[in-house]
Amino acid sequence: MEEPGAELGIRKPVTIDRKTNLHEHRAYWCVRRTQDIFFSLLALIALSPLMLLTCIAVWIDSPGASPVFSQLRVGRNGKLFRLYKFRSMCPNAESKLNDLLQDNEMDGPVFKMKDDPRITRVGHFIRKTSIDELPQLVNILKGDMSIVGPRPALPREVAQYTPYEWQRLYVTPGLSCYWQIAPHRNQLSFEEWMALDVKYVKERSFLVDWKIIFATFRAVLFGHGE
Repeated sequence: MEEPGAELGIRKPVTIDRKTNLHEHRAYWCVRRTQDIFFSLLALIALSPLMLLTCIAVWIDSPGASPVFSQLRVGRNGKLFRLYKFRSMCPNAESKLNDLLQDNEMDGPVFKMKDDPRITRVGHFIRKTSIDELPQLVNILKGDMSIVGPRPALPREVAQYTPYEWQRLYVTPGLSCYWQIAPHRNQLSFEEWMALDVKYVKERSFLVDWKIIFATFRAVLFGHGE
């Protein structure tokens, strides 16, 4: 039987030597942080009209609720930070989660549901086009996130990680990653998802980062954002 993720070029387990693998390329981290600041600031300026229109659309669709939703996520080395997104769910979405757990379509500690009833009309569109992620440009500017890196997890998910899965927290989380650009990503198992993130931690480089960035643009253009 083929290993999970074999068709995506990953083999598990992958053991990362944290000391030698994560601290040897100082120039990589410096240039990467410079790129993050430059491109996130540029994108915030260029996309500000779209972000303003999105705020208005979300506010009309969900009167009385803030158009921007913030949530605690886990960053590099387990550090907590507030992640920002445009609201795509009803205001009381968190309180409704327990009633939907039996319909979870993802294994592992992650909740995913294709036809989640908590998603609003505007929410379906901004998720499909990945517009809901644009406020995370502020997280990148602040240094909580990077343009490329494993998607930031919820604390309740990280609490159930094995030592293998915890390796994805060795680097700064990002807007996009191998999982984000994988074909039929929501059909991948939790194990395959984690293996892709660990694969990125092990292989990361300028070339890998830019390959993921260009593949992300392609995925957004073809509406694969959900």
